[in-house]
Formats: sequence, structure tokens, C-alpha cells
Amino acid sequence: MVGDYLRMHGFEVSLCDGGRALRQRLAEVTPDLIVLDLNMPEEDGLSIVRDLKSRSTIPIIMLTATASPIDRVVGLELGADDYLPKPCELRELVARIRSVLRRAAQARGAPAEPAPQATQPEARQENGVRFGRMVVDTETLRLRDEAGTEQILTRSEYALLKAFLDNPKRVLTRERLLDLADARNPEAFDRAIDVRINRIRKKVEPDPTNPRFIKTVRGVGYVFRPDGD
Repeated sequence: MVGDYLRMHGFEVSLCDGGRALRQRLAEVTPDLIVLDLNMPEEDGLSIVRDLKSRSTIPIIMLTATASPIDRVVGLELGADDYLPKPCELRELVARIRSVLRRAAQARGAPAEPAPQATQPEARQENGVRFGRMVVDTETLRLRDEAGTEQILTRSEYALLKAFLDNPKRVLTRERLLDLADARNPEAFDRAIDVRINRIRKKVEPDPTNPRFIKTVRGVGYVFRPDGD
């Protein structure tokens, strides 16, 4: 179930049913991350964490229902990068995976995911970036219209605008937007994005009730259309 859910969210997944199968797979490929149950056949999960962390930097998220608090602490002290108890909300697992991948990429000085498409050259302005009927000033976090009138952006609004600018014409799910805008907190569920996007539309759309630039893709999320088509 976990493997199917991760594949549905764009991850390439290999499933291993025990320590032996995991080691065989690691001899063939080097994964970006391992989600590890501590209660595995053939070998204790903590010994796997200890061994892998002694010879590699592959991030590990422990996902288990049977570990005691001591096991969790030991696992983290052995080098596991995160821990999630079962049963868990699978959306949270995806968020934890992306968060750990981002941290690992920052430590390597490389992008955590494929580089986003560049915004179209014509959208660039001398003092900012064109977004809808406004220009986004990336230094002062302000919106400016053609008459020079300015509006202040909150940091969460700016983060969402930047997520759209970095991914033009790509459909982004609400969950993906939460991750790109680094907007996750214990109360930030998918629909919280709708409220923020409605606020942004009021600032950048000529007619917020009939948006041209931030379009809703029913049942999926949103897409940024730089040309308003």
C-alpha cells in the first residue's frame, strides 16, 4: 500500500521483504532514500540502520508500529533521519520523505528533485518578475502594477508565487504546493492552500472571480499560465 501510494506521487519505488532482499537491491542501485520498518524478517531493523549509516549517507526514515520509545531513540542516534509510527497518514509520509530529501540535497549542495522549468524570459522585468497584471519585486516582497502602485506580500504568499513562477504550465497538487512553498505546519492541510491562492488572485488577477493566470484544475490542484491563456 505504501509503495503504491508513493508511486502515485511520482516516486520510483523498490519493495524489499527483508534484510537480505534489501542488501541485494542495494548492491544493484543506490536509492535516494530508504523507508525502513524496524521489525523486518531475517534481520533487526536497528542493525540495518547501524550498518548502512556506517558505510553510506543514504537517508533513512523509520516507519514501524512495533518499536518502543527506546528503539526510536536508538534508531535516531544511530543515524536514522526521521521516524514515523504506523499507522500513519500517508500524506505525512510523503511530506517527511520530501523534507528529508531536501535536507540531504542541501547537504550535498544539489537539488532535491529535478530542476524546475525556468520561467519564460519575457516574464522577467528589470526590477522583478511579471505575474499576471503585476510585477513581483523579489527583493522587497512587494507587488507593483503598471501605475507603480505597490502591495505588500506576506512571506507565505511570496513563497506560493515563487512556486508557480518556478513551475509555469505545470499542474501542481495542493500537497505539492505546500511542499514547494515550505508551508507545512501541524495545521496546514491541503485546503489551506485554497485560502492563500484566493488571496493571491485578488492581488494579481484582473478579475479574481474568473482567473486567467492561476487556473484551477478540478480534482488535482492549480496551474500557472504566464500568458493568461
